[in-house]
Amino acid sequence: MRLGRYAAIDIGTVTCRMLVADVDESGLRELTREYAITNLGEGVDATGELKPEAIDRVVCAIDRFLTVRDSLSTPEHPVICTIAVATSAARDARNADDFAARLRERGIELSVIPGTREAALSFSGASIDFSGERLMVVDVGGGSTEVVIGTGGASPQCANSFNVGCRRVTERFLASDPPAPEELAQARAWIHDQMASWFAAQAKELPELERVIAVAGTATTVVSIRERMEVYDSACVHKAQVSQRALLEVYERLAALPLVEREQVIGLDPKRAPVMVAGLLILLEVLDFAGIDAFTVSETDILHGITLAASHEACEKSRL
Repeated sequence: MRLGRYAAIDIGTVTCRMLVADVDESGLRELTREYAITNLGEGVDATGELKPEAIDRVVCAIDRFLTVRDSLSTPEHPVICTIAVATSAARDARNADDFAARLRERGIELSVIPGTREAALSFSGASIDFSGERLMVVDVGGGSTEVVIGTGGASPQCANSFNVGCRRVTERFLASDPPAPEELAQARAWIHDQMASWFAAQAKELPELERVIAVAGTATTVVSIRERMEVYDSACVHKAQVSQRALLEVYERLAALPLVEREQVIGLDPKRAPVMVAGLLILLEVLDFAGIDAFTVSETDILHGITLAASHEACEKSRL
């Protein structure tokens, strides 16, 4: 690894996030995290294009992120590089190049990564604290969900990126407010059908699992709601255990509420409220497939994987 300071930006279908961290002999030390719900993937499932206003929201968030990054880049500790990746929404959009051009104007070279790379990076970040354990990592995003099986601290053994995400499911199935029972049933059946064959192919691996780790906003929000967090506490969320029963209780509570009331739930970011029910459905289905009745929430995720990968790549380049 090349030691130093890095900035990693993850531009997802629902959220846009940045991590600035130092990589040193002991591992990775966070300096700051920035977060915004920008809904880049709004309407992409139906139209195949990123909306101009959605691109504008992301660019506005990135401008704020870069101001924070620059404040942390000092002569003594300069930011070696900034890595920006985009996932499902950008993969699906015909006009992703237009989006990339907007970021290039700001000195950011965007990499639209395939689902397999997204899965590997998520596993690398999520498994940091669980070395040696047999793990399944699940990352529920807005447009896709990544599921990875492997041993913590090693390369993933198998992985898949499903075109099943909380925004995609919401836009396809959950038209009523609150969602009608038949809509919820249709959504869960579709999620099941999209995932069933892959999980069936991993049947020999599932009994060996010691832990399911869930990363990203749906999973972290479950803890935030359960603990009634008026102010989000990352330290309390990281490594929190959530039973399948507790997950189901949060799902049933939110699914019964109209959006205006869901937005008022303590611990739930109002901007996430429109897609939260679908995210919970996806998590419930993954737990059913895994045959495990609880999951561990991790605050280390794809951002940490991006940072570690960048430090390795920078080291390799320095040797050339």
